[in-house]
Amino acid sequence: MSARTTARLRRAPTEHTGWCARDHTCGIDTHRARPVVTARGTGRAVMTRTRAGDVDYAEVLIRIPLHRNENTARTQLALLLRLLGELLDTLTTSHLLPGRTRRPALDRRHSA
Repeated sequence: MSARTTARLRRAPTEHTGWCARDHTCGIDTHRARPVVTARGTGRAVMTRTRAGDVDYAEVLIRIPLHRNENTARTQLALLLRLLGELLDTLTTSHLLPGRTRRPALDRRHSA
C-alpha cells in the first residue's frame, strides 16, 4: 500500500503580458515586469509591475536610511507611514479611476 505524502496542486497557467519579463520571475499564475530602480542620496526605491490573476499591482520596495538618534528615527518612521498612507489614498481614490465618479467641474459650461 502506498501513501501520498504531498498534495498535487494544479493551476491554470496565464498568458504572458506585453510588459512581463518572460523569465524566471514569472510564476505559473503571476507575471512580473523588469524592476525599475531609482536612488536619491543614500535612499533607494525599486518598483515592479505585477499581475496576479487578473489584477495588476505595483510592488514597491524602499530603503530609507534612518537617523542614528532613536527619537529622530521614530519621527522619520511616523512621517514615512503618514506619507505612504496619503500616497495610497491618492492613488486609489475613485476620482483617479475612470468611470468611477462624475466630475461636475469638468461638465460645467463656461459662461462669458
